Amino acid sequence: MALDLVCKMEVDPKTAPAKAEYKGKTYYFCAPGCKVAFEKDPEKYVNAAAHGEGGHHHKH
Repeated sequence: MALDLVCKMEVDPKTAPAKAEYKGKTYYFCAPGCKVAFEKDPEKYVNAAAHGEGGHHHKH
């Protein structure tokens, strides 16, 4: 399974409704809207994933 970096859902790469390439890596998304958000600011999502941040989690 692949992780949708925008909404943090797991997506099956074989059936993902949307995908995007960025810096030679393919990212999969649960919906075209997530792909659009990713393409607007890919660094934000890639960096958040690398640091374990992002998604819909709130720090207290």
